[in-house]
Amino acid sequence: MVQEGETAPEFTLTADDGNEVRLSGLRGNRVVLYFYPKDDTPGCTTEACEFRDHLGRFDSEDVLVFGISPDAVESHRKFKEKYGLTFPLLADDDHAVAERYGVWKEKNMYGRKYWGVERTTFLIGEDGVVERVWKRVRPKGHAQSVADALGAGE
Repeated sequence: MVQEGETAPEFTLTADDGNEVRLSGLRGNRVVLYFYPKDDTPGCTTEACEFRDHLGRFDSEDVLVFGISPDAVESHRKFKEKYGLTFPLLADDDHAVAERYGVWKEKNMYGRKYWGVERTTFLIGEDGVVERVWKRVRPKGHAQSVADALGAGE
């Protein structure tokens, strides 16, 4: 997994609006990348709505927020519209970016093993270096924790 102090791995992903987002194109801004398993599921909806509700705080600190999951662009579009999400969702449909960041993990639910995203958030500095990592995130209250940590990296 990518650690604090390391340069965040480069990527280009398609956002819910069809535009491409390249991480290196965001240099000069602090960036929150939160990886989540699946659109429109209870935990992922809680997390997304809390980021939406705290977006004013991120905006006031000039921090860009992006949600990333293996769902397709069309799924992201529907999820964003359904919950009035006001930040981009990026489609990592082949989970290559999740793998590069080390959050594509073998999971176990009810004895069934499968691969998926381990809910993780990265705060990336203006220089592209990871300032903070939140591993195995619990959705409720997480966006507030990230917002509270914004001043710590300055």
